[in-house]
Amino acid sequence: MTIPSIFISHGAPDIVLSDSPARDFLSGLSEISGLPKAVVICSAHFETNGTAVVTDPNPEMIYDFGGFAPELSEMVYPAPGQPALAVRVVQMLEVAGIDVQTVEDRGFDHGVWTPLLLAFPNADVPIVQVSVDPDRDAQYHYALGAALAPLRDENILIVGSGHITHNLREVFSVMRGRPISDARLAEKVHAFTGWLSEKLSAGDTKAILDWKNQAPFVPENHPTDEHLLPLFFAYGAGGESAKSRRAHHSIEYGFFTNDSWVFG
Repeated sequence: MTIPSIFISHGAPDIVLSDSPARDFLSGLSEISGLPKAVVICSAHFETNGTAVVTDPNPEMIYDFGGFAPELSEMVYPAPGQPALAVRVVQMLEVAGIDVQTVEDRGFDHGVWTPLLLAFPNADVPIVQVSVDPDRDAQYHYALGAALAPLRDENILIVGSGHITHNLREVFSVMRGRPISDARLAEKVHAFTGWLSEKLSAGDTKAILDWKNQAPFVPENHPTDEHLLPLFFAYGAGGESAKSRRAHHSIEYGFFTNDSWVFG
């Protein structure tokens, strides 16, 4: 069974506690993917020099946040790892000419456990984690996903977990009751996400991979790259002729956009 690859905007850690359209979407993710045999996920919160793949059979929890409800740091998502699949992922990347290292002991960061807890609450789907390298570009992460695209034919779900926009300075300012420093930020976010939507829907891979030069208002939407890199991973995993569909769109605080995309 061939299933699509998916890019998700994983939201803040408290997405598992707070009602929102983005939470509802992630809770219904299995309606798109079905129950996969396993998940291979690339999280923006797993940063390495080059590419790393986690071989941990029993990943623990990483509470990589502060300032949220204390019960979040008590949650456990006991999904297993799958070392045999991790080894296959490493081999597929190496065949594609990508240098890769393995990590034997790494837990689930919130870019992994919060969305997958909502999507597969029984924690019965094995998970293999792949890192991002914030010093590498969109083409590099696209190639990572493309190398793993055949896994989709085995009912293995490939997920890029990041965020379509990620200006946390402005988010934290609003959360603390302060005004947005850029009165045009909502307009700039709309222009950026609209550009991405247009290029993804058209299958304009050349433009998408050159996003830093062609997209409008890049610094205002992504002061750093790591939260958009999983998009290119998921897009590459969709295959060269993949059709792109925006599966979810919602906005918080008037500018923080939670778009998720399905490829293939």
